[in-house]
Amino acid sequence: MPQVSADFSSPSPPPPCPVPHFAPVRVRGGRRRLRRLLRHRRRAMAAGLAVTAAALVAAGPRDAERARPQGNPAAAAVPARESERGDRAAAPVTAPVRIADAETVRLLHRGDRVDVVASDGSASKVVAAGARVTEVPEPQEGAAEGAAEVGALVVLSVPRATAARLAGAGASMRLAVTLC
Repeated sequence: MPQVSADFSSPSPPPPCPVPHFAPVRVRGGRRRLRRLLRHRRRAMAAGLAVTAAALVAAGPRDAERARPQGNPAAAAVPARESERGDRAAAPVTAPVRIADAETVRLLHRGDRVDVVASDGSASKVVAAGARVTEVPEPQEGAAEGAAEVGALVVLSVPRATAARLAGAGASMRLAVTLC
């Protein structure tokens, strides 16, 4: 058998070639954009939520049309009426409320959020939480003398069910407000 010599030595490396000098590569504006995004994340979140809400509104009626039964149109109308009642109950209404302390009402401004507390002398409970003040009517000239006894009026924006509770509590208890 002939002898085979194995040469495991590697071939000689290629001659070195000079690498030209170049400036380092830098990405422009990346750090500034990240800082701006972090600074305005509320705005970005609000925009994302608005886009999502718009997509849900746009997709909603088509899905509801598919879900309706094909045979009886009267049966399809009943859930729509029930949902309208639910929407109506959750929709905000304006409710005039007489607050026992007229001086407290003078501190309120349009847009303030308040909690309405009802008290019957022995116990108190929150009747409306986070109600938005829509109007603070000016007291009439003749009512200034008796304002401490009668109280002052404030108009609140609350859900329909809360407005009913406010009316009931205002008839039998003294009402006060706390700023949220």
